[in-house]
Amino acid sequence: MSGATLVASLPSRIASLVHSHFDALPTRSKPSIFPDGSREWIPMTGIVAVKEENTSLESLHCIAVTTGAKCLSASHIPRCRGLVLHDCHAEILALRAFNYWLLTECHGFIAEEMKCKNTPTSSFVRRRNQSNQDPASASSIDWPPFELQPDVKIYMYCTCAPCGDASMELCMATQEDATPWEVTRDANIGPNSESAEESMLDGRAHFSLLGIVRRKPARTDAESTRSKSCSDKIALRQVSSLLSCETTRLVAPTANSYLAGFILPEDEISRVGCDRSFGQNGRMAALAGRSWPDIQDCAENQVGFRFRPFDILSVPAEEVHAMWQFSKPKPTEVLPKKSKPGNASAVWTAAPSYSHSCVIIPDTGSKSLPALRRSKTGIYETLVNGVKQGNKASAPGPRGASSLSRAKLWALLDDIVSLRACHTSLETATDLKRHAESVPAEQYLETPRRTIQHLKTYEDLKRIGDRLEDPLRVREEATQDAKKVLKGWLPNAKDDSWGLDVLVDPKKRKR
Repeated sequence: MSGATLVASLPSRIASLVHSHFDALPTRSKPSIFPDGSREWIPMTGIVAVKEENTSLESLHCIAVTTGAKCLSASHIPRCRGLVLHDCHAEILALRAFNYWLLTECHGFIAEEMKCKNTPTSSFVRRRNQSNQDPASASSIDWPPFELQPDVKIYMYCTCAPCGDASMELCMATQEDATPWEVTRDANIGPNSESAEESMLDGRAHFSLLGIVRRKPARTDAESTRSKSCSDKIALRQVSSLLSCETTRLVAPTANSYLAGFILPEDEISRVGCDRSFGQNGRMAALAGRSWPDIQDCAENQVGFRFRPFDILSVPAEEVHAMWQFSKPKPTEVLPKKSKPGNASAVWTAAPSYSHSCVIIPDTGSKSLPALRRSKTGIYETLVNGVKQGNKASAPGPRGASSLSRAKLWALLDDIVSLRACHTSLETATDLKRHAESVPAEQYLETPRRTIQHLKTYEDLKRIGDRLEDPLRVREEATQDAKKVLKGWLPNAKDDSWGLDVLVDPKKRKR
């Protein structure tokens, strides 16, 4: 047997790395196993950065590990005020966790630059060198100051297929009764329906209708949600990139800001479903070859938004079975009692490469979990109903808000671009002025600072500006075009009319 055959495949190595990080989490973040042999089940997702090296193997870095299977009903959304997560499915938490980590990586880079007065070296991000761009292909867009290092690729690993379109064939095959869930409304159901409300199907309704947007699945007696399925949200990210609204203000959408590969256990892959949901010739085919901004002969590595399909990669089912005891029981699996999904979600992210006092975000739980498998912790949280365990989603407050919540991510971005935390060590206005003149960050953060300062509400943060060169405007155009192709995308609205003052705790008394 040759040495090469002894080396595990990249998908298997990524899966093993994610599982080892989850295994190191405290018991309180894991599903329960009961004395009668029944257990809770939960999906798990990991985000892993793979760096090319000068050796035969790439280096792997676990960025985030999340679990979850719950989301909020549509009626609860107006009460969230940016402090409650709408969707706690593991895949969606992982995407938010990746953006949190990327913001803190940029924050650490800036802090190190201000401290050392030179450009630091991060394994994951770098300042963009606009002078190296090809003038013939450069656009007028005022792209953000950071980008991922060109030798970094991002992979997502999941213990089960994402809910929605990519898993419909699997869902049909495992039902004791293959009859689709009934839709109790008289409507023209499907992609040609005139109403978006009607065309967004319940999670397992109408197996005969494929390739369209679906709601998150739930019990038939549960109140309806407007959270789109994980298949739909991941498909949208094939156009809008992994970068969120907040991160787009700091990080440019390069080719490697998209998923390079989506990894699943081999028995959780329907090639037909994945090709239809995510493939080059599937439901997104109409977007193939397009770019935002629209540039003729757009190069593959050109900064901007494009439809970028990812590879569907597999891990042998027996390998996953040996590592993961919290999978949803198969219909053929006999258990003493019916298992149920776990209520709690675990969130873990890696710490930034440069850790300074000015980039430590308080109340993240990281102090109780300094490292996992030699990976320093950025945040560690256990969530229930979209807030930190022990808090009530019905009465949200800043103490219970996850670091991944809308309000906390906006506040983190605001701290970064204002350099507020990094200036706390400067005592006088003269010191501040002298410092500003010597630090490049004061210049390259000017545009993102100008675009978000004085904003009153989260709706203002999301709203595209009038400037044609605004990258958020380009992102919005790409996203809207993708939603038209996906068909039936109904916004999960009414949680954007609040400001950063929601993070001021009225119960906290001044001493």
